[in-house]
Amino acid sequence: MTTSTPRGARGTRTLSFLAVVLAAAFVLAPRLLAGGEYADRSALAAQFGRAFVAYWRSGERAYPAQLAGVVDYWSRYHLAKAVLAALLAAVLGVLGARLWRRFAAGGAGRGWATGAAGALATLAAAFSVLLVLANVQGTLAPFASLLTMLPTGGGGGDGGDAGAVGGAVAQVRQGLTGYGSGPAGREPAALRVMVDDFGRYHLVIAVLATVLAVALVGLGVLLVRAAVRAQQQRARRVLGLLGAVAGLSALALAVIAVANAGTAADPAPALLGFFEGGW
Repeated sequence: MTTSTPRGARGTRTLSFLAVVLAAAFVLAPRLLAGGEYADRSALAAQFGRAFVAYWRSGERAYPAQLAGVVDYWSRYHLAKAVLAALLAAVLGVLGARLWRRFAAGGAGRGWATGAAGALATLAAAFSVLLVLANVQGTLAPFASLLTMLPTGGGGGDGGDAGAVGGAVAQVRQGLTGYGSGPAGREPAALRVMVDDFGRYHLVIAVLATVLAVALVGLGVLLVRAAVRAQQQRARRVLGLLGAVAGLSALALAVIAVANAGTAADPAPALLGFFEGGW
């Protein structure tokens, strides 16, 4: 006991330090890892606004060079964040498991403070997993993700830029109002790309949420079985609680998956709602 406790404490401190470093990297590093073309988010939003207007006016399906550069950058940015969030989730998951094992074992120095730390690490790991999902979504459907950056009518650049973006968005809304009701291919090519990417944006999260829900169901079953076999009462409670949390999380993810699958199947109305809500 006396030799393993310091080693275990060192491992916990090391994992905690790694978690702090990865959390800082998640915030600070992605822009540099993606290429660092833009000084900040406002510069990126202004560039995207101008590129969006040019794309809409082009009448072409393919992105012009200006927009392609922004979209590629945004995909790389989200890829960097997804990798860092995945590493952070792994570290926090291991840290939480260690803390829960110490709490379940009981004994001196392993009281409710250890349990609270384990709960905090588990919640942080769960949040990191959600960050992975959101950033994989942005990696695979960066154009739809960038739409949230379109400047509003009251800002986001000089008056000319804001007015041009506002006019383009008004035309997008008009096109989406009757989208799919006329002859096939009647809609502008850029609008079809927008709708397709918005559908892919929601399909990605539907698939990821489904996979994660299935994994959590399996984890919950394993935890409940371990709770039944556990000898100590505290261990049974901890494992049972974690199993219940895994099951409830799987249920929530299933709801998210169904909702996003519905949007992916018919993305145009949801995209119209997005543009109407944003303006």
